Amino acid sequence: MPRLLLITPARDEAAHLERTVRAVAAQTRPPDLWLIVDDGSTDGTAELLDRLEREVPFLEVRQAPARSRRSNQDGLALAAEAVAFNQALASVEPAEFTHVGKLDADVELPPDYFERLLDCFAAEPDLGIAGGVLLERSGRDWEPTKIPTYHVRGALKLYSRECFQAIGGIEERLGWDTIDETYARMQGYATRSVAGIAARHHRPVATRGGTLRGRARHGQCAYILRYSTWWVLLRSLKVALQRPYGLSGIAFLYGYFKAMAKAQPKVEDEHFKRFVRGELRQRALGTSSFFQPSGADQIPFDAR
Repeated sequence: MPRLLLITPARDEAAHLERTVRAVAAQTRPPDLWLIVDDGSTDGTAELLDRLEREVPFLEVRQAPARSRRSNQDGLALAAEAVAFNQALASVEPAEFTHVGKLDADVELPPDYFERLLDCFAAEPDLGIAGGVLLERSGRDWEPTKIPTYHVRGALKLYSRECFQAIGGIEERLGWDTIDETYARMQGYATRSVAGIAARHHRPVATRGGTLRGRARHGQCAYILRYSTWWVLLRSLKVALQRPYGLSGIAFLYGYFKAMAKAQPKVEDEHFKRFVRGELRQRALGTSSFFQPSGADQIPFDAR
């Protein structure tokens, strides 16, 4: 019988948090335990969590240890979410659960989200990491963000216990949500965003702290993950087609070369490096299914 542990790091999420909590509370298959970690919020998040904890029986609130952070520092670049996630994980016994999930505090799930996702794990024994497709507001409509099928957004990941143990959990560094699935595939597990299972993301991807800062952060990730310079240059051309046009590509390159100039620590694992570059070659040659965008179809929020 599946047992699901869900962890949500939250910092200054008062604008979206209650919507997220109501959606999880309404699940046809709710988590067995949900830990929300308040990571030093100053906007009323703590007070909101105090009220919601009394209303949702499987919800427990944790307080992250206080740590100094300058007001202009980029929490995502510091991997603050991964740190808070691991702190919450250390407060329970993970072996009591068959699946471990991470959910951001600005994501609204459809009512059958976990039921359907757990069905995917039951049907595919080699599935190690899975998640739904994120929908983001475009005018009056909600449209899927386009990502390759092998990638699962860090905002809504679900791991099998066996996979989570095999990869050693998640690393507390920028790029953790790509490092984890790369190691999962290296261990023989499948990683997949499931088309047809969609969730609404109420803050667009890579916009916390500003869109250009988010593009630069992605460039940093490319350096940390040992992506080849030729791939980064090609990728920057594609990123340049995103708003703000042109500047997005420049910001992406800036992040990559800034990380290079500062000799930012990379994943120092030669097996990882060879595996990553082998996958990049496959994608560039179009010889793998990695190039199929999971968000290519228009997926209604309540689609089955």
